[in-house]
Amino acid sequence: MASKEGRNMRDPLIQKSSRKNESLWMVYLSTFVAVCGSYVFGCGVGFSSPTQDAIREDLSLSLAEYSVFGSILTFGAMIGAITSGPLSDLLGRKGAMRLSSAICAAGWLAIYLAKGAEALDIGRLATGFGMGVFSYVVPVFISEIAPKNLRGALATLNQVMICGGASVSFIIGTFLTWRALALTGLVPCAILLFGLHLIPESPRWLAKTGHEKDFEVALQKLRGNDADISEEAAEIKEYIETLDRLPKVKFLDLFQRRYLRSVIIGVGLMVVQQFGGINGVAFYASNIFKSAGTFLVYAAVNALGIVFVLKVVPETKGRTLEQIQAAING
Repeated sequence: MASKEGRNMRDPLIQKSSRKNESLWMVYLSTFVAVCGSYVFGCGVGFSSPTQDAIREDLSLSLAEYSVFGSILTFGAMIGAITSGPLSDLLGRKGAMRLSSAICAAGWLAIYLAKGAEALDIGRLATGFGMGVFSYVVPVFISEIAPKNLRGALATLNQVMICGGASVSFIIGTFLTWRALALTGLVPCAILLFGLHLIPESPRWLAKTGHEKDFEVALQKLRGNDADISEEAAEIKEYIETLDRLPKVKFLDLFQRRYLRSVIIGVGLMVVQQFGGINGVAFYASNIFKSAGTFLVYAAVNALGIVFVLKVVPETKGRTLEQIQAAING
């Protein structure tokens, strides 16, 4: 009798948990679509390394010409990163991802069809621009659509897919021709462009831009038809109203004394990472490790990097930005 009563008490809890998971399928789908952009990012990073010898031989490129091709990606990414904020605010998160995906697709096609260094460089530059925009808009979109308890874990997928895209390019690049490898970069672009028609826009962006009706429809779609979104909708509106009441922040405000330590730590870590030359190593890793006879070691290091991100980064799961900043300042 007691066992039967216990089962009866557990059944509603199990059903409630099941309904909650079913209601979040749109969040998972939206995240999957968005991180296709992260995968494109990784494909771009991993493309030039395994294809160096083949491209130079097929197109008769000098080492200097190929070096321009390999490094011009970062110039495109810098331009994309600088413009990513204004673009995502103007076009919306989906609009920015759609534009980036189209530009990346055009870049991959240019590389595939290239007959000389000029077309290669234009395609690589375009792909880099799209990557720069993806680097901002994908994690922002995921953080804006995800509920608090899943935000950290889902946002982690951005970096996981970047590492995954680079690793896959390194691996399959040893079997495919360089033109075929360029075509594989079109696959995530196509999935992203198609998937954007199936998912809602970021509710926070819609609320910020005054699209009240669309904001509630998008939030309801993300949380499920049976979910009560009134409390979350009120929180989002209150947050945006609070931001609107605050004085406009200028770039130089970051260098005020109270923010200086956080800025130095946050920006400094990223700057030091780049000065470490990791991009240069990644772009020419195959030849570097082939010369050293340790290419398999490099492949294993890439795999370990993915595991590291999965295990370590989700520690921010559920934390607010204020809590993360407090941890840094502490």
